[in-house]
Amino acid sequence: QLQLVESGGGLVQPGGSLRLSCAASGFTLDYYAIGWFRQAPGKGREGVSCISTSGGTTNYAGSVKGRFTISRNNAKNTVYLQMNNLKPEDTAIYYCAAANRVTLFSVCLLDRLTYDYWGQGTQVTVSS
Repeated sequence: QLQLVESGGGLVQPGGSLRLSCAASGFTLDYYAIGWFRQAPGKGREGVSCISTSGGTTNYAGSVKGRFTISRNNAKNTVYLQMNNLKPEDTAIYYCAAANRVTLFSVCLLDRLTYDYWGQGTQVTVSS
């Protein structure tokens, strides 16, 4: 059974930091591109960041550039999203997703239709 499990969410004050983790089980992360998506109340699911299968390419939504960093540790079968200088607008449920596409070895896309496997999500709340 292929599974992705997010962790690391919680309540944080504006300007604070969180590190989200996405751990894979039932498959090896080495052959998958990974995306982070988020969904705020009343909003659609938007792409936040992604990393190619090789790890050589990353992309970010304009709203998080300079604040968020995606990385992967294949030895631990885990992908991370470091979130700094958090803002109330970052409040959402964050999901990780995996895509097994040969075309994504060196690129990644912030398009939910690209991804085959999804985690259950972790809540991030940024509030005073």
